[in-house]
Amino acid sequence: MVTFNSNHTAADIVKQFPKASDLFKKNRIDFCCGGDKPLGEVFETKSLSGEEILHELNESYGQWLENGNVEINWDAISDAELIDYILEKHHHYLNEELPALGQFVTKIYRVHGQQHPHLKELHEVYHQLKTDLESHLIEEEKFLFPLIKNYQEKPDLELLESIKKLNQDMEQEHIAAGDFLQKIHQLTNGFEPPEGACNSYRITYARLAELESNTFQHIHLENNILFKKFVS
Repeated sequence: MVTFNSNHTAADIVKQFPKASDLFKKNRIDFCCGGDKPLGEVFETKSLSGEEILHELNESYGQWLENGNVEINWDAISDAELIDYILEKHHHYLNEELPALGQFVTKIYRVHGQQHPHLKELHEVYHQLKTDLESHLIEEEKFLFPLIKNYQEKPDLELLESIKKLNQDMEQEHIAAGDFLQKIHQLTNGFEPPEGACNSYRITYARLAELESNTFQHIHLENNILFKKFVS
């Protein structure tokens, strides 16, 4: 079994051990857009106890393997298979969830906004994120993903350069989405509803937490696995 240490990056660890993302999220360690930094550097920057986190990480990894889980060798999966996985697990989720969750965010702002002023900004930030993500999904589905599948079938230098340019654009949009999610995390106090919150309030916060988790995994798969295949 591999023993993770401070020289490993969060991105590489999540690639091998997906459940590590839970520990990284708990400690606000970026494993998607900024996941290429050695953990030792991250621990120092964030004043985290690296020894404790690494102990918990390696212990949970061992238990995960003992429970019969198997690592996915992402490098052995074709680009087309990875794209189909992203579409099924992440694009489909966002296309269904973004408008539905938007209704909940609007509802709690309308009902509770006067008592809880932060809901106004939450409403604004969420709908900015929603608009950006919906446009982002279309760009990937209509342009980037078909180009990658075409390149897999028939490699071409001009096609490769187009893919690299689109990848860079998508990575910038991922950074923007991450910033919005960070703001939402702050506005909701880590998705912790206020005391006495109604059921709709609690459901909204729980779904926002799931949105953050799903989107971080989505960005990780694209930035650290799919796009990396086209870095020369």
